[in-house]
Amino acid sequence: MPRAPRLPQEGPSIFDSLLPEPEKLAPEEAPSRTLIVEGDGGSRGNPGPAAYGALVRDAATGEVLNSEGLTLGVTTNNVAEYSALVAGLEMAHAIDPHAAVDVRLDSKLVIEQMAGRWKVKHPAMKPLFDKARRLAPAAVTWTWVPREQNKAADALVNAALDGHPRPRH
Repeated sequence: MPRAPRLPQEGPSIFDSLLPEPEKLAPEEAPSRTLIVEGDGGSRGNPGPAAYGALVRDAATGEVLNSEGLTLGVTTNNVAEYSALVAGLEMAHAIDPHAAVDVRLDSKLVIEQMAGRWKVKHPAMKPLFDKARRLAPAAVTWTWVPREQNKAADALVNAALDGHPRPRH
């Protein structure tokens, strides 16, 4: 005998109490500004000589407010990607600790881990993941971008690896 179609549930579920409460900002705490963090990491060999590049843009104007490209010594590409994220979040916090932040990286691994969809399994990345979590504001979005849309951060990586590092100001 055919069953009647299931109707959507109204009201709370018995499982709702198992989910963490989403962080909500009071209206007076809502960010008045959005910053864009762009980052990239790379190594020549994996592991190999590595560097990261990170920059912060004003979302309204596109103006680069700060940037950094530094070497890391010999490490993996993924550690370099996380180092770029940490540097970008530090710079964004220094510019405006109350701003919303849109993080844009070409590392699918870092974006998916930071968004909570993938687990962090490699022990060398856990401290960087934890540091990035602490630095990320409540109003953060995690956006994967194709490599072609991450050229400014990639240029900082390659400049650092070629002996032309750029410290943040």
